[in-house]
Amino acid sequence: MWNIPNALSLIRLALAAGVGLCIEFGAFLAALLLFIIAAGTDFLDGWWARRFNQVTRLGRILDPFVDKVIITAALVALVAWPGSRIDAWMVTVILAREFLVTSIRSMIEGRGGDFSARWLGKWKMAVQCAAIIASIMLLSQRFSWSWLPATTRVLAWTAVLITVASGIDYVAQARRVGSSEPSDS
Repeated sequence: MWNIPNALSLIRLALAAGVGLCIEFGAFLAALLLFIIAAGTDFLDGWWARRFNQVTRLGRILDPFVDKVIITAALVALVAWPGSRIDAWMVTVILAREFLVTSIRSMIEGRGGDFSARWLGKWKMAVQCAAIIASIMLLSQRFSWSWLPATTRVLAWTAVLITVASGIDYVAQARRVGSSEPSDS
Protein backbone atom coordinates (compact mmCIF):
# COMPACT_ATOMS: atom_id res chain seq x y z
CA MET A 1 0.00 0.00 0.00
CA TRP A 2 2.74 2.48 0.89
CA ASN A 3 5.18 2.71 -1.96
CA ILE A 4 7.04 5.37 -3.94
CA PRO A 5 4.11 6.33 -6.22
CA ASN A 6 1.76 6.76 -3.24
CA ALA A 7 4.42 8.73 -1.36
CA LEU A 8 4.82 10.99 -4.39
CA SER A 9 1.06 11.52 -4.43
CA LEU A 10 1.16 12.62 -0.79
CA ILE A 11 4.04 15.00 -1.56
CA ARG A 12 1.96 16.40 -4.43
CA LEU A 13 -0.89 16.94 -1.97
CA ALA A 14 1.38 19.07 0.23
CA LEU A 15 2.60 20.93 -2.86
CA ALA A 16 -1.01 21.70 -3.79
CA ALA A 17 -1.52 23.42 -0.45
CA GLY A 18 1.67 25.36 -1.05
CA VAL A 19 0.49 26.46 -4.50
CA GLY A 20 -2.80 27.73 -3.12
CA LEU A 21 -1.11 29.61 -0.31
CA CYS A 22 1.54 31.13 -2.57
CA ILE A 23 -1.10 32.41 -4.99
CA GLU A 24 -3.20 33.70 -2.09
CA PHE A 25 -0.31 35.78 -0.80
CA GLY A 26 0.91 36.92 -4.21
CA ALA A 27 4.10 34.82 -4.26
CA PHE A 28 3.55 33.97 -7.91
CA LEU A 29 7.02 32.73 -8.82
CA ALA A 30 7.01 30.33 -5.87
CA ALA A 31 3.49 29.22 -6.86
CA LEU A 32 4.66 28.67 -10.43
CA LEU A 33 7.61 26.56 -9.33
CA LEU A 34 5.54 24.48 -6.89
CA PHE A 35 2.80 23.97 -9.45
CA ILE A 36 5.24 22.81 -12.13
CA ILE A 37 6.82 20.35 -9.67
CA ALA A 38 3.41 19.07 -8.55
CA ALA A 39 2.15 18.65 -12.12
CA GLY A 40 5.42 17.05 -13.22
CA THR A 41 5.42 14.51 -10.44
CA ASP A 42 1.91 13.47 -11.51
CA PHE A 43 3.52 11.91 -14.58
CA LEU A 44 6.35 10.46 -12.49
CA ASP A 45 4.17 8.63 -9.94
CA GLY A 46 2.03 7.06 -12.67
CA TRP A 47 5.06 6.01 -14.68
CA TRP A 48 6.76 4.55 -11.60
CA ALA A 49 3.65 2.61 -10.56
CA ARG A 50 3.28 1.03 -14.00
CA ARG A 51 7.02 0.49 -14.62
CA PHE A 52 7.70 -1.24 -11.30
CA ASN A 53 4.32 -2.91 -10.92
CA GLN A 54 3.38 -0.82 -7.89
CA VAL A 55 -0.19 0.02 -8.88
CA THR A 56 -2.35 -0.21 -5.75
CA ARG A 57 -6.01 0.34 -5.00
CA LEU A 58 -5.01 3.27 -2.79
CA GLY A 59 -2.97 4.74 -5.65
CA ARG A 60 -5.86 4.42 -8.10
CA ILE A 61 -7.93 6.52 -5.69
CA LEU A 62 -5.23 8.83 -4.36
CA ASP A 63 -3.71 9.90 -7.68
CA PRO A 64 -6.87 11.35 -9.30
CA PHE A 65 -7.90 12.84 -5.94
CA VAL A 66 -4.57 14.67 -5.64
CA ASP A 67 -4.84 15.82 -9.27
CA LYS A 68 -8.19 17.39 -8.43
CA VAL A 69 -6.82 19.07 -5.30
CA ILE A 70 -3.87 20.55 -7.22
CA ILE A 71 -6.10 21.95 -9.95
CA THR A 72 -8.77 23.13 -7.51
CA ALA A 73 -6.32 24.83 -5.15
CA ALA A 74 -4.75 26.75 -8.01
CA LEU A 75 -7.98 27.69 -9.79
CA VAL A 76 -9.83 28.81 -6.66
CA ALA A 77 -6.87 30.93 -5.59
CA LEU A 78 -6.50 32.42 -9.10
CA VAL A 79 -10.15 33.49 -9.28
CA ALA A 80 -9.50 35.96 -6.47
CA TRP A 81 -6.91 37.84 -8.54
CA PRO A 82 -8.18 40.38 -11.07
CA GLY A 83 -6.38 39.86 -14.34
CA SER A 84 -5.88 36.11 -13.88
CA ARG A 85 -8.13 35.42 -16.89
CA ILE A 86 -9.75 32.65 -14.81
CA ASP A 87 -13.43 33.41 -14.16
CA ALA A 88 -15.52 32.03 -11.30
CA TRP A 89 -18.00 30.39 -13.70
CA MET A 90 -15.12 28.53 -15.36
CA VAL A 91 -13.99 27.13 -12.02
CA THR A 92 -17.59 26.17 -11.20
CA VAL A 93 -17.90 24.18 -14.45
CA ILE A 94 -14.55 22.48 -13.85
CA LEU A 95 -15.43 21.61 -10.25
CA ALA A 96 -18.86 20.30 -11.24
CA ARG A 97 -17.21 17.93 -13.73
CA GLU A 98 -14.71 16.79 -11.10
CA PHE A 99 -17.47 16.09 -8.55
CA LEU A 100 -19.46 14.18 -11.15
CA VAL A 101 -16.57 12.03 -12.34
CA THR A 102 -15.41 11.35 -8.77
CA SER A 103 -18.92 10.21 -7.82
CA ILE A 104 -19.18 7.96 -10.86
CA ARG A 105 -15.68 6.57 -10.26
CA SER A 106 -16.40 5.75 -6.61
CA MET A 107 -19.68 4.08 -7.51
CA ILE A 108 -18.16 1.89 -10.23
CA GLU A 109 -14.94 1.07 -8.38
CA GLY A 110 -16.99 0.38 -5.22
CA ARG A 111 -18.71 -2.37 -7.19
CA GLY A 112 -15.32 -3.77 -8.18
CA GLY A 113 -15.25 -2.23 -11.65
CA ASP A 114 -12.34 -0.40 -13.24
CA PHE A 115 -12.91 3.26 -14.02
CA SER A 116 -9.37 4.30 -14.89
CA ALA A 117 -8.43 7.62 -16.43
CA ARG A 118 -9.14 8.01 -20.13
CA TRP A 119 -7.02 9.87 -22.69
CA LEU A 120 -9.46 12.77 -22.90
CA GLY A 121 -9.17 13.11 -19.12
CA LYS A 122 -5.38 13.21 -19.42
CA TRP A 123 -5.61 15.93 -22.09
CA LYS A 124 -8.02 17.83 -19.84
CA MET A 125 -5.45 17.78 -17.06
CA ALA A 126 -2.70 18.95 -19.43
CA VAL A 127 -4.75 21.88 -20.75
CA GLN A 128 -5.87 22.86 -17.25
CA CYS A 129 -2.23 22.84 -16.15
CA ALA A 130 -1.23 24.98 -19.13
CA ALA A 131 -3.99 27.50 -18.34
CA ILE A 132 -2.92 27.66 -14.69
CA ILE A 133 0.75 28.09 -15.56
CA ALA A 134 -0.08 30.86 -18.05
CA SER A 135 -2.32 32.59 -15.51
CA ILE A 136 0.32 32.48 -12.79
CA MET A 137 2.93 33.78 -15.24
CA LEU A 138 0.58 36.60 -16.23
CA LEU A 139 -0.01 37.60 -12.61
CA SER A 140 3.67 37.48 -11.74
CA GLN A 141 4.30 40.42 -14.10
CA ARG A 142 7.80 39.07 -14.71
CA PHE A 143 6.68 37.71 -18.05
CA SER A 144 5.59 40.75 -20.05
CA TRP A 145 5.04 39.00 -23.34
CA SER A 146 2.32 40.75 -25.35
CA TRP A 147 0.71 37.45 -26.32
CA LEU A 148 0.43 36.08 -22.77
CA PRO A 149 -2.95 37.65 -21.76
CA ALA A 150 -4.75 36.40 -24.89
CA THR A 151 -3.05 33.01 -24.71
CA THR A 152 -4.07 32.65 -21.07
CA ARG A 153 -7.70 33.43 -21.93
CA VAL A 154 -7.68 30.94 -24.84
CA LEU A 155 -6.16 28.26 -22.61
CA ALA A 156 -8.77 28.92 -19.90
CA TRP A 157 -11.63 28.59 -22.39
CA THR A 158 -10.04 25.50 -23.93
CA ALA A 159 -9.69 23.98 -20.47
CA VAL A 160 -13.41 24.51 -19.84
CA LEU A 161 -14.40 23.04 -23.20
CA ILE A 162 -12.19 19.94 -22.89
CA THR A 163 -13.33 19.53 -19.28
CA VAL A 164 -16.97 19.41 -20.41
CA ALA A 165 -16.10 17.02 -23.27
CA SER A 166 -14.20 14.80 -20.85
CA GLY A 167 -17.14 14.79 -18.43
CA ILE A 168 -19.48 13.70 -21.23
CA ASP A 169 -17.00 10.97 -22.20
CA TYR A 170 -16.86 9.65 -18.61
CA VAL A 171 -20.67 9.64 -18.34
CA ALA A 172 -20.85 7.65 -21.60
CA GLN A 173 -18.21 5.23 -20.28
CA ALA A 174 -20.16 4.82 -17.03
CA ARG A 175 -23.33 4.05 -18.96
CA ARG A 176 -21.49 1.36 -20.95
CA VAL A 177 -19.99 -0.14 -17.79
CA GLY A 178 -23.36 0.05 -16.02
CA SER A 179 -25.25 -1.58 -18.87
CA SER A 180 -22.78 -4.48 -19.00
CA GLU A 181 -23.22 -5.33 -15.31
CA PRO A 182 -25.68 -8.07 -14.42
CA SER A 183 -28.87 -6.76 -12.83
CA ASP A 184 -29.70 -7.44 -9.18
CA SER A 185 -33.03 -9.05 -10.02
